[in-house]
Formats: sequence, structure tokens, C-alpha cells
Amino acid sequence: MMGPGSRSGALLRDPCVAGFPVNSKVGGLGWDHDDCNGPRAVTAREHRTTTRTVLLLGALCLLAAGGGVFAAVAPDSGRAAFESEAGSAERSTPGLAAPVVAPVQLAASPADGAQQVNPAAPVSLRVTNGSIDRVALTDSDGEAVEGSLSPDGTGWSAAGPLQFNSSYTYNFVVTDAAGRKTNDTRTFTTVTTANEADAAVYPLDGMKVGVAQPLQITFSEPVLNKDAVEKAIKISSTSGQAGAFHWFSDSMVRYRAENFWAANSTVTMDMQLFGIDFGNGQIGNFNKLVTVHVGDKKVAVADATAHTFSVSVNDKPAGSWPATMGDTRFPSARGFLVFMEKYRVEHMSASSIGLKPDDPAYYGELDVNYATRLTPSGEFIHQATDSALPYIGVANLSHGCIGLGPDGAKWVFDNMTTGDVVQVVNTEGENANFDDGFGDWNIPWPQYAN
Repeated sequence: MMGPGSRSGALLRDPCVAGFPVNSKVGGLGWDHDDCNGPRAVTAREHRTTTRTVLLLGALCLLAAGGGVFAAVAPDSGRAAFESEAGSAERSTPGLAAPVVAPVQLAASPADGAQQVNPAAPVSLRVTNGSIDRVALTDSDGEAVEGSLSPDGTGWSAAGPLQFNSSYTYNFVVTDAAGRKTNDTRTFTTVTTANEADAAVYPLDGMKVGVAQPLQITFSEPVLNKDAVEKAIKISSTSGQAGAFHWFSDSMVRYRAENFWAANSTVTMDMQLFGIDFGNGQIGNFNKLVTVHVGDKKVAVADATAHTFSVSVNDKPAGSWPATMGDTRFPSARGFLVFMEKYRVEHMSASSIGLKPDDPAYYGELDVNYATRLTPSGEFIHQATDSALPYIGVANLSHGCIGLGPDGAKWVFDNMTTGDVVQVVNTEGENANFDDGFGDWNIPWPQYAN
């Protein structure tokens, strides 16, 4: 056997000698250093296991050194290949983000580019998979519309109604779950002036009227959605009286109780008609609160046969005077007639009722004193003309008016007012047309409230 210094491939030098490699191979085998107590032979199986371990470690070292797509990178060793956009500036187009997050879903109302938007329609923005950063809603003049953000930051809504015939810009910024901000701008326009619907209300707010005064609303446009309009009008009375609407045309509705309003009560009309669809593209443009005060109950009875005019106040007699009423050619209208307005002196013309100078009933033109109107067509209570004064309490010879002496006409003028009522009896005339004054009380309640 050769000594340790031999270079033969059959044996190795002692691995405990300084500078000698450990596990040096000799003919497929090797020496294993056992606590430097001396060499021992390495088996073939141990050699194969050791070789595989060395090869694997070498491969990993090569990968780490060479970079590559599988390179192991420590958190502080450099920037990743794709950068997260969580901290990026606002942008108007989608970008690439890592990690991938669900896109923000937007639900904005009105829709972008919408036209003829009802100014009472809700203006809102709702998001899912994100939150709202800020919202700005402005009109064409740059005036901002106030709004509020929901507590969870996913909803925004305008605080008040919009204007008619206006253009609005809706700008908002939303943030997704990765912190990305997206800016979007949308526009819409509201209902044009041609589609606005207004109304006139009578009695006027704060007015004091008699117990027979119906409430009247005259619309600027025909109303097709009558149920919607009625539901938007709340009417209440301190007397607790319930009432009903009655449509005299598509443009005019009245409201009254089954019986006269209670004396000295208050009636309130709360009309929330802004944004209500009247039909045919017409949208209500107003809300109004009207308070009407009802005075004493003053009811007169004009008897064409007895030639008298009698008045009661709160169901107690207040006065009675002789009268002259319409003759057989021009009989006074029958039923209930509601006082409308009064004039200290009223000018009357025979031509206004179709009379010509060659007509025996023609009276030309004249002025009458203490005139209180009952119908727009021309029936009044007034002081009889000088030529008719001898006939009051005796015969009917007027053109439909109720003529009284100076005392009776003045008392009515001074003490009775809009909404008071006179019931005309024993006349050959018909009830006044529904549109000729307030003939509501001549319509039976079941028919009126239907």
C-alpha cells in the first residue's frame, strides 16, 4: 500500500492535514473526516446523496446571481416590474394596477346627456366597489347646487330642486379599493320653459271670505294627470270639515266641503305641485301655501214672488228689505249665488247683454250705486235706478239683477263680502252656468264629489 504522499488515484491523503479538501474523491469513493480522528472510507450511496445536494445548491446560487424571471427579491432589493397605482394622480382613463381590484360601478341620475329632466327629480350618485371623493353640481352660470354625502361615502344627493330650462354639469371623483381616483364629468338639461305649468289660486293667501266661498285653482295648462295633482294638494280646515275636488274643465278645479264652511274657521291649502307631471309633458313649477280665513255666516234669501231680500248672520235675522228682480224676459238666476266683488259705483251698458237701441228693454248706459257682483255675466245686487225705485217690493222689472232701495243696498255693500251667499227662490230662471260665478252649491254633493 502506498503512503499518504502518493498521487495514485487509489488512495487520498489524510483530510485532517491543513489545506487538504474534505471529501475528496478517490475512484468514486472518498474520505470522510470524522472529528479529525482519522480518515474513513465513504460509501457509494453517501457519495451520491452528497453530490445531489451540491448540485442543487449550485443551481440556486446561479439563479440568484443571474436575476431571471424567477429571481428571489428581498423587499428592499429593488422596485417590482409593475408598480401599483394606489398613489397615482387623478386620471380620466382606466390604467393598469397591481393588485387587480374590482372596478368601481357608477349609478348617476340623471343620465349623461339627458334632456327635459324634471327639475324635481332626484339628482344622485351611487357607487359600488369604491367610495365618492367629491362631487360638484353646477348650472350654466356656475352656481353650485348643494348636496350631501352618505355616511359610508358611497352615495351623494342634491339637497334641493333644480331650475327649469337650465343646463347642469355633474363632476365627481371616485376612488376604488386600491386607492385609484377617477374623475368623470356628465351633463344634462332640465324641462324647457314651454313645458312649465303654473296656476292661479283664489281666494288669495290671507284673504277673508264668506262661508260659501269654494277654493279655485286655474292652471295655465290642461291637466291630464288629475289624480296626481289632487294628491299633491292637501286641504285642511280648523273645523275638521272634509271636502272634495270637482273639475269644471281640464284647466280649472274647485274644492268645497259638503256644507258651508264653519263660521270663523281657517282653511289651509298646501300645494306641492313643483315637479308634478300634469301630463302631455307639462310639469308643475310651483309650491304654494295659502291660508284663507272664513268670517261670519251671512246668508241672504231673495224671493222673486214675495219681492223681498232677507239676511241672516250666524243663523240670526239681520235685516229684510223690499226688492225687485228679473222680469219674465230676464228672470234672475235661481239657486245659490256667491258674492264675488263690489263697487261703490258700477257702470252698466245695455249692449253688454246684447240689447240694441231699438229693443224695448234697451236702457242705454247708466251708473248704479252700491253694486255687489254675483256673476261675471252681469248679475248684481245694487241700488235700484230712480225709475225702478217705485216698483221695489211690488213687481219684477230688472234685467236679472236684484234691486234694493238705498238703505238695503248700502247695508249689503257695507256688511256682506266675497264668499257670502244669496239663495234666489221662486224665480223662473235657471241656475247660473258653472263657469258663470261660483255655482258649486247648486250641484248635489254626490255628483260634486264624484
